[in-house]
Amino acid sequence: MLDKFKLDNLVATNFKKVTLGLLIPPFLMLFLFFMYFAFYDGSSFVDNYVESQKQLFYFLNGKLAVHPNLQLNLTHLGDALILYPLIIVFLFYASKLWEVVLTSSIMTLIISAMLKKIFAVPRPAAMFDVESFEIVGRTLTGATALPSGHSMTAFMVISVLLFAFMPKRKTNKILWSVFILAIGFIIALSRVGVGAHYPGDVLIGCAIGFIVAIIGIAINNNLSWLDWIKNKKFYPVFMVVLIIWSCLIVTKIIGENLPVFYLSLFSLVGTLYLITNAYIKKN
Repeated sequence: MLDKFKLDNLVATNFKKVTLGLLIPPFLMLFLFFMYFAFYDGSSFVDNYVESQKQLFYFLNGKLAVHPNLQLNLTHLGDALILYPLIIVFLFYASKLWEVVLTSSIMTLIISAMLKKIFAVPRPAAMFDVESFEIVGRTLTGATALPSGHSMTAFMVISVLLFAFMPKRKTNKILWSVFILAIGFIIALSRVGVGAHYPGDVLIGCAIGFIVAIIGIAINNNLSWLDWIKNKKFYPVFMVVLIIWSCLIVTKIIGENLPVFYLSLFSLVGTLYLITNAYIKKN
C-alpha cells in the first residue's frame, strides 16, 4: 500500500523547488519561433509556416508511419480521457500533484482553443495532397493545427511528473529528466507520425505544455484545495466516477481495440480496487 502522506509531502516539497526562472528558455524559444515565421518573407504567416516545414513533415511522417499501430497508440496518450487514468491513483495518494494537473488542464484547454483560433493554421491534410503522406486514423482537415493540443496535454502532464518526482542526486536528476522528457517528445511526435500536425505544432505544444505546468505549480504551491479528497467518506462518489470512466474506455476498446486503451482501463480498475478496499476497511 502506498504511503499517501509521505508521497504527498515528497511531491509538495519538490514543487516548492521549482522556480519561475524555468519559464525563460521556453518563452524565448516561442518568441524567436514566431518572430522568424512572421518576418520570413512577404508571404502570410500561414504560408511561411507550412511551406518551411513541408520537407521535414514529409520526412518525419514517412519515418514514423512505418509503424502505424505504434503511432496510433502513442498519439492517444495525448488524449486526457486515455492519459489521465494512468495517473489517477495519485489523486488519492498525492493530491498535490492533481491540484497542479487540474489547474494546468484548465489553462491548457483555454490557451489551446485561443491559439488555434488566432493562428487558424490548416492541418496537413488540408494543405498537402493526402496521397503524398501517411495518415493513420482519422483524416483531420480543420484550421486547427497550431498548436497541437495533444502535445500540450501530454507534455504538461509529463512536466508535472518530471518535477513531482525529481530525484535528489544530480546524476539521477539528469537520467530522470532525459527519460521522462523523451517520453513526452515521443508522444508529441506521434502527431506528425499520424499525419495530424506539422513538426512546429508539436514543438510549440510541448513548450506551452511545459510553461503551463510551471505556472500551475507556482499557483498551487501555497494552496491545498484537494485535501478533502483524503477523507474516505467521499470515496463512493469517486468509485462511481471511476466506473463511468471505465465504461467510456470500454466503448473506445469496442471501437478501436488498441492496447493503450487496455492500459488506461487496467489503471482505472486498479485504482478502483485500491480505494474500494480502503473504504471497506474504514467501515
